[in-house]
Amino acid sequence: MIPQAVLSGVTILDLSRVLAGPFAAMLLGDFGARVIKIERPGLGDDTRQWGPPFTKSGISAYYLCANRNKESVTLNLKRPEGRAILRELALRSHVLLENFHAGAMDRWGLGYDALRRLHPALVYCAITGYGQTGPYRDRPGYDNVIEAMGGLMSITGPPGDSGAPYKAGVAVADIAAGMYAALSILAALRHSERTGTGQYIDISLMDAQISWLANAASAYLVSGEPPRRYGNDHASIVPYQAVATQDGWLMLAVGNDRQFAVLCQVLGRPEWSSDERFATNSARVGHRAELNRLLETEFARRTSQEWTEALLPAGVPCGPVNDIPDALSDPQVAARGMVQSIAHSVMGDVPQIGPAPKLSLTPPAIRSAPPLLGEHTEKVLTELLGYDSDRIRRLSQDGVI
Repeated sequence: MIPQAVLSGVTILDLSRVLAGPFAAMLLGDFGARVIKIERPGLGDDTRQWGPPFTKSGISAYYLCANRNKESVTLNLKRPEGRAILRELALRSHVLLENFHAGAMDRWGLGYDALRRLHPALVYCAITGYGQTGPYRDRPGYDNVIEAMGGLMSITGPPGDSGAPYKAGVAVADIAAGMYAALSILAALRHSERTGTGQYIDISLMDAQISWLANAASAYLVSGEPPRRYGNDHASIVPYQAVATQDGWLMLAVGNDRQFAVLCQVLGRPEWSSDERFATNSARVGHRAELNRLLETEFARRTSQEWTEALLPAGVPCGPVNDIPDALSDPQVAARGMVQSIAHSVMGDVPQIGPAPKLSLTPPAIRSAPPLLGEHTEKVLTELLGYDSDRIRRLSQDGVI
């Protein structure tokens, strides 16, 4: 039986660029929505030029990561004719997603208030750095700045106050905002189906980053003590950290006193679990440095693989610190279908990270490769707007598409 595409019949007009918006639209496309990606003629999404690396056919790896299951339509929104076409497309869509500066769409006559008068059921999602309200409303929003201002960098990096703070290795504020956008769009679509009324969704990278502080923010709100950097250690659990082994690094996740006692047995140091400095988690947190020195000596005696094979059967959570190639070739990752490929009109097969959710009846799927710039312009204008080939040719000659 062919799996159902749960969002089949939903059309999303995606005006976003770079990562947060395209990631949100891709998630919805994975579930079967028709995603029409609007791009600038001749240039397209900024990430088409972001590299290296590029494929042998000159396609940016960055662009490939967030644009599958979409159709690319080029449209010059600086031209009145381009904006008129966009308005027509919006009236035939269920969702409009954009990440222009706050107010830009209103100035073009394409904001939510203008469109909802013509299309009351439209779900309109705007993603910006800081949101549509507040003193930073007009600032440009970039992930690394948001990570800095949103507090994440203050708790990421080497322990102590002297080391430099670090951003995350991927654009987590963008990804978080994209996930919140996709979730909010689904909720708003449900409301629109029930009532016939759409709504405006205001997603901010800053809000997303603040919400992802989770337990770190809660710790400060409860205690009044600003969280500090612990490197790879956990602020409240010990040992819950990376330890150096004979040939690399191993991440330990010893979450309770029973697991600590088992760890001590495997290490051949059962006396540690009854030592008053280490017998309870709160005691271990207070004597973190002393315990870490002891652990360093023990774990340096064997390889990461040897420790993993000894600790996991005993019930001590742990795993090797993999690099990206190791992670993507891990047998668990393969078993879950997290690395896939899809046929591409230029590249042959293009590799993709597979959808993360696993649904029994309506699973997400990679149905089409990230499109070439403007690949579907004629198809979409013909199917949705009824334009004939002569009109499309004139629009192309005039630089509108």
